[in-house]
Amino acid sequence: MRKIIVFLAALFMVCSDLQAAEKMDLKAIAKGEFAAKTITGITPIEGTDRYARISSDGKQIVEYSFKTGKQTGVLFDVDNTMGEKITSFDGYTMSPDGKKMLIQTKTEPIYRRSFRAVFYIYTISSRKLQRLSDGGPQQVPVWSPDGNQIAFVRDNNIYLVKLLYDNAESQVTKDGRKNEVINGVPDWVNEEEFGFNKALCFNADGTMICWLRYDESKVKTYSLQLFKGEKPAREEFAEYPGLYSYKYPKAGTDNSVVTAWSYDIKSHKANRLQVPLAEDGYMPRIKPTANAEKIIVYAMNRHQSELNLYSVNPRSTVAQLLVQEKNTKYVKEEAVEGIIIGKNSFLLPSDRSGYMNVYLYNMNGQLMRQIGNGTFDITAVYGYDEENGDVYYQAASINAHDRQVFVAHKNGKTDRLSDQEGWNTAVISGDYRYLINTWSDYNTPYLYTIRDNKGKILSIQLDNNELKSKISGFGWTKKETFTFTTSEGVKLDGWMIKPTDFNAAKKYPVIMYQYSGPASQQVVNSWRVGSMGQGGAFDYYLAQQGFIVVCVDGRGTGGRGSEFEKCTYLRLGDLESKDQVEAALWLGKQSFVDKNRIGIWGWSFGGFNTLMSMSEGRAVFKAGVAVAPPTNWKYYDTVYTERYMRTPKENPDGYALNPIERAGKLQGALLICHGSADDNVQPQNTFEYAEALVQADKDFKENYYTNRNHGISGGNTRNHLMRQIANFFIKELK
Repeated sequence: MRKIIVFLAALFMVCSDLQAAEKMDLKAIAKGEFAAKTITGITPIEGTDRYARISSDGKQIVEYSFKTGKQTGVLFDVDNTMGEKITSFDGYTMSPDGKKMLIQTKTEPIYRRSFRAVFYIYTISSRKLQRLSDGGPQQVPVWSPDGNQIAFVRDNNIYLVKLLYDNAESQVTKDGRKNEVINGVPDWVNEEEFGFNKALCFNADGTMICWLRYDESKVKTYSLQLFKGEKPAREEFAEYPGLYSYKYPKAGTDNSVVTAWSYDIKSHKANRLQVPLAEDGYMPRIKPTANAEKIIVYAMNRHQSELNLYSVNPRSTVAQLLVQEKNTKYVKEEAVEGIIIGKNSFLLPSDRSGYMNVYLYNMNGQLMRQIGNGTFDITAVYGYDEENGDVYYQAASINAHDRQVFVAHKNGKTDRLSDQEGWNTAVISGDYRYLINTWSDYNTPYLYTIRDNKGKILSIQLDNNELKSKISGFGWTKKETFTFTTSEGVKLDGWMIKPTDFNAAKKYPVIMYQYSGPASQQVVNSWRVGSMGQGGAFDYYLAQQGFIVVCVDGRGTGGRGSEFEKCTYLRLGDLESKDQVEAALWLGKQSFVDKNRIGIWGWSFGGFNTLMSMSEGRAVFKAGVAVAPPTNWKYYDTVYTERYMRTPKENPDGYALNPIERAGKLQGALLICHGSADDNVQPQNTFEYAEALVQADKDFKENYYTNRNHGISGGNTRNHLMRQIANFFIKELK
């Protein structure tokens, strides 16, 4: 009898907890009410133990101590300036000597990373605020090393402002024209796929400006139709739609012709730098060094199987090869993004060992040492202290789903600075004495700690305990991890979220979420996992509707070395879709899963792989949602597509693996969603796929979002999109 009473009491407590769980609301998710608090915008001040960041009210730029995390001063206050007056600002850039700032206002986004804004020069000691230029908004302003000059781009041309000459402005280039020639900033495809928005720098003594020039006159134009819409409304298109036309090179077509240039500020003479490059090659970066006679230009072949770093004299224009990185398939984008150029040496990430390690070279291109032992991926480099040789980095050292922070010493010893399994990142102080460590795991939102350079915790800056309490009230269950082996003998990992009232004796419908793109990871021990961000809040909403939500990373994803990642080369979508089908088959064998009610969805590459998986041939998915999906790689851009597929002419069989060709094999109910102004995965993809489905006599639903780009947000848009996805699965799977 006592056991029965205890059991009933426990059951009552469980039932009480279930009854107490609040119901989630999609509007609350769309507004970010389940988002974790973060410490963002940390800018270490070079050579010091301090950093700057924008205050929580957005009115000040505040200086903090790395050691204590406490405020040490106010560097800028929008309400306390001399000279010009502004009411708000969006960002800032410190001068090299820390005495001045560029204050960014009235920001207008262009593409994913690019924007134009009105900048002001601010002198910290005098609080004097001056407009950088009266000629119109600027892009990518850069300081000269002595802080006395600023170069920037306006309307595809480079301008120079000299602070010691009463901010005198002069024009450096005059050939820039929209959709023809761009100076100092990359074109659309280079910005998007090589991950940068600035192609402009000074040399070390500030006597020369160096930049990349893109001639995109032969690149074909894509036009997006724009309508009035709402939030924001475009009144100029109230009666007749307009067009936004830009240069977008699709796979196998002409790219911009890129060249490197220098400009002697004293003589006003410009010269083309003699960087060896095939006409259809890429220059994904131009960087300064500590030597006025050397800048670094990156050069790649069109296949992206070769990366060359050149040391170039900006006066003589002569280029010298420092290092050449080759790969039988492709050099990873992370290798380009992760290069760190120091005063006397540089760090180059490479997967030449089969895993991403880091290699230290001197400025003559001689290899000095390797960081990492070649058995796991180094996934980020945080800093390099040249004085003592310490390299700070992040690595998947414990397993593919975990990230730890390390410091590698010159003597070969390596110390781990993070102490909890999960996902660790770091920001290193300018004097390399302290770091801010951010940690989270599947079920714990971000914890920010300040540590010394031995890893000792000095203080906790942010713990997100309020959010932990909140999600507990909404009945969020723990994400459970699992591993299985496919019929092809491939071991795959995943996580799942079960409903709060999960009953192992019942059979549940399943919604599989995935992205599946090259080098991506969705199965990681981090709070960021899941769809729509916010710790997977949308996934928990679906769990409250009675679904089990599952995510599996298939072949081609990251964290497991280059062999696993690059096995999809030349055949995107083939193995990735097979692995999602295999995951569904494995799930269908679990006692608590209804194998006849499994759905799949994804965004962008995840949308592509949703369509590929639903038309793979094995009818395992009852329903699917594809958001902004590429549907044939010949419609996508050169840099990304050809990195993994080469050109359509070289690889016709690989390009034939696409949802349009498979339209007749589609099985299951389908919803497609796309933004009508998506400059990345253009609506053409969905238009052509929809026509293929019509001709194949396949039923489907589609939603278009007026004037929305690849992110499909703004106004009520994200709330509406989530509701369509949720209601579609409820209708088709419940």
